[in-house]
Amino acid sequence: MREFSEQELVRREKCEKLRELGLDPFGQKFDRKDFAKDLKDKYEEVEHDAFENMEDTATVAGRIMFIRKMGKASFFTIKDRSGSIQVYISINDIGEDAYNLFKSADIGDIVGVHGKVMKTKTGEVTIKCLEYTHLVKALKPLPEKFHGLTDIEERYRRRYVDLIMNDDSKRVAFLRPKIIRCIQNYMDSLGFSEVETPILATLLTGASARPFATHHNAQDLDMYLRIALELPLKRLLVGGMEAVYEIGRVFRNEGMDPKHNPEFTLMEAYLAYSDLEGMMNLTENMFQTIAKEVIGKMTYNFGGYEVNLEGPWKRISMTDAIKEQTGIDFKAEDMNLEKALELAYEHHIEVLEHEKSLGHIINLFFEKYVEETLIQPTFLYGHPIEISPLTKKNPDDPRFVDRFELFISGKEFANAYTELNDPIDQLERFEAQLAERDLGNDEANDIDMDFVEALEYGMPPAGGIGYGIDRLMMLFLEQDSIRDVLLFPTMKEKNRD
Repeated sequence: MREFSEQELVRREKCEKLRELGLDPFGQKFDRKDFAKDLKDKYEEVEHDAFENMEDTATVAGRIMFIRKMGKASFFTIKDRSGSIQVYISINDIGEDAYNLFKSADIGDIVGVHGKVMKTKTGEVTIKCLEYTHLVKALKPLPEKFHGLTDIEERYRRRYVDLIMNDDSKRVAFLRPKIIRCIQNYMDSLGFSEVETPILATLLTGASARPFATHHNAQDLDMYLRIALELPLKRLLVGGMEAVYEIGRVFRNEGMDPKHNPEFTLMEAYLAYSDLEGMMNLTENMFQTIAKEVIGKMTYNFGGYEVNLEGPWKRISMTDAIKEQTGIDFKAEDMNLEKALELAYEHHIEVLEHEKSLGHIINLFFEKYVEETLIQPTFLYGHPIEISPLTKKNPDDPRFVDRFELFISGKEFANAYTELNDPIDQLERFEAQLAERDLGNDEANDIDMDFVEALEYGMPPAGGIGYGIDRLMMLFLEQDSIRDVLLFPTMKEKNRD
């Protein structure tokens, strides 16, 4: 049986008294006509004395966040989705019954107010209440005003309370969809079509990740929640759609930390007849468009660094970046697997069995010596073929592929390719992935023969890119944890014993 605190018991008693008065404790429709921020903006510059000759009225609704009772008159503050506004309420204006109803209200209750707009002597825009409407009785008290939800885990777990108490959390919640809409408008302006592709899949393709498994009862079929969007979108290129993108949830059975959540939002885009450079230009312009049109600035504090999104952004190959940091030239004529293994040993880099190739070792050096040094926006290109199974080989050096990653503050923000459209080469890459799985790589791709067959019909040369939308949000909203840009992050099960 649930146990209630003393405050909760008192609130439940008040709830019953409302019923005795013939009032629904949990309210009915209320015809709200105004919002707090709009009223404050409209009357901010109006002088106090000017209100004496004005008869402007407003009708607002929101949650009571503060009450100062003073006998037959009181002040209280209500908060709606736009902000807060003060209300002056007096027994002389609304009558004894309505005023007694107000006096029974608690912080957290939701009410409606109709009244005359005025300004206090201290200059605060205020509504002089003429009609007071009880809407919802809050049965649980809010956290104490100045401390709020101090337990960070509880902030994420009880996001609804966090949004009530924390204006910055609400700011982030409202800005995120505006950024998404800006991205959609930007892509649409370039002629892209936004599409939807299946979330349930029978194969692991499109990325290297461990999946969440499920089962379709009607077909008695084991399935996975998708780990990427790539292959269905590329099938649409084969079908002639030519410029497509999707913003959607993907699911990877991985650990949780400030940068990762098992379910997250990914955006992938594919453009026929484009290439790596086209994806770089698209990306740089998209980030700068968001910065200018939604946030209104080009410099951001992220990951402990000040990041400037003004262009042009740096472009450098993976091997050149490693050479800058270590002096090692992995493109030297005498470089081979044996020498690379020796270098890894000398630099205390562990090489697993499935990583014993020149390409994997190059990537291990990059991760150890370069990744965290890429602070300002940097396009890092020229990845080894071993770590890029879906990417087109570089025509000048087939050991590498036409791929880039965007790094900001030492973190990856995008992954792009000149897409592989050779079905023969693609099948060989898939088979190589299966060989890696046999050596212990449990994130290797399955062979998707339907996709290989699609390529046999002919896919135009294309550029493709994927963006981690949540990490993009972390940058623009200047948040250090992915949990602060997700309304409902995945949480460990709470022990309720």
